[in-house]
Amino acid sequence: MKSYIPVIGLEIHAELKTKTKMFCSCENGYKLFDKPNENICPVCMGHPGMLPVINRQAIEWTLLTGLALNMQIAKVTKFDRKNYFYPDLPKGYQISQYDQPLTHSGVLKIGKREIGIIRIHLEEDTGKLAHVGGGSLVDLSRAGTPLMELVTEPSIESSQEAKEFCQMYQQILRYLEISDADMEKGQMRCEANVSIQEAGRFIIDGPEVKSILDYELNPKVELKNINSFRAMERAIEYEIKRQTNALNAGEKLVQETRGWDDSKQSTFSQRIKETAADYRYFPEPDLPPLEIDDELITRLKATLPELPPAKLERFVNQFQFEVETAKILIADKDLASYAENVISEMGDWLNSIPETEGTAEEIWAKEGKKMSRLAGNWLVNQLLKHLNEQKTTIKDCKITPENFGEFLTLIYQNKINNTTAQQILEEMFNTGTSPISIMEEKNLGLVDNAEELEATIEKILAENPKAIEDFKAGKENAFKFLTGQAMKETKSKASPQMINDILQKKLNA
Repeated sequence: MKSYIPVIGLEIHAELKTKTKMFCSCENGYKLFDKPNENICPVCMGHPGMLPVINRQAIEWTLLTGLALNMQIAKVTKFDRKNYFYPDLPKGYQISQYDQPLTHSGVLKIGKREIGIIRIHLEEDTGKLAHVGGGSLVDLSRAGTPLMELVTEPSIESSQEAKEFCQMYQQILRYLEISDADMEKGQMRCEANVSIQEAGRFIIDGPEVKSILDYELNPKVELKNINSFRAMERAIEYEIKRQTNALNAGEKLVQETRGWDDSKQSTFSQRIKETAADYRYFPEPDLPPLEIDDELITRLKATLPELPPAKLERFVNQFQFEVETAKILIADKDLASYAENVISEMGDWLNSIPETEGTAEEIWAKEGKKMSRLAGNWLVNQLLKHLNEQKTTIKDCKITPENFGEFLTLIYQNKINNTTAQQILEEMFNTGTSPISIMEEKNLGLVDNAEELEATIEKILAENPKAIEDFKAGKENAFKFLTGQAMKETKSKASPQMINDILQKKLNA
């Protein structure tokens, strides 16, 4: 049986959140899409004689995205007419870009691999169709929204890598604050071009898949109707299996567009895939070519923030977060900023407590790994849990980074254990009160008086002679039982380590 290799490329559309639409003065905004045909004018409706005017902000944001992805910026660019008929396309053509896009030739690193990006160009979005009963309704409120399209090289090797590319691109768009890129709301739409080719019979040369000798390449399939990253992964996996099974059964594949049916977890044929010639591209006669000068590029470069790939690397190297923890933290720009402030506050608290000695750099060099693991665990596993349960975001969180850093320092100092820490965090989340105030008000600090704890443990041992016999007989559960009794007696306010040490000392005496 022949061995096949998946060849995957992506086309990703992202709606830009400019104040107005791409070629007219109609207000642009996702909230307006819930008002069918209210946010429209003769220009975005395609009335005869209406002339488009280019949205400068959309141009600059597309260039900014290109700079973020290390792309080449065109010195001269133009718009083109992409001709096709569909009910949600009022003019009968779409103003897009064909052979002179705003940006080209970039890369985005995913894991250890660099995925080539062929181009990012700018176009206008179409309207939407609502299928009702036996007919369809046309809503043009979305028509004319600035739509940025990224096209990758066909060098993606797996569904997992495709998903990670889309996720990282979404994060970059959000860091740049040019698109909310919410897939469920249609603000970001990911489409995959998938084919399978016989191993050793082809090469990938930039944007092209080329055959070796007399090998005939298998056609690609474009996957649409994908509204989540998980759906993207599953659709690609399904299509790879479908194409492989078809070839093994002797069937001939065709170049087509297929939709993803999430309820059936399968793809279905929609139409034969068009080629560039089918669209009859020609330069848009109502819009002049644009010249991009160096001064604009310099100004845009100066506004670039630290982007997710660089932030991920810094969080791992500087703050010593585990890679998976860092990925979760940097996925949200506001959460990443919050985490960074928490780490800073923890450093200040460490410098101020008597348990640590040395300069700030020396203390962090010694305790940084432990503190980062502590911070990562409570941020990712606990704070995010509260945010998700309350369906809120870190921007609206009542806990300040200073209070969260203080809270983590209390855990580090063994002044509170895991059980009381959970109680304190919940109270902090609900009220925004400082952790020390909650600890003192509710008497949640740990019992750290050794003599008092010894007396409590002697009482427990006196009440449980059978557990002592079981322990000496080698039954480990007996020790856990006695530990549990001690925690119960102290209402979980004793240090587990102190209980363990005292029990060991008493039982082995």
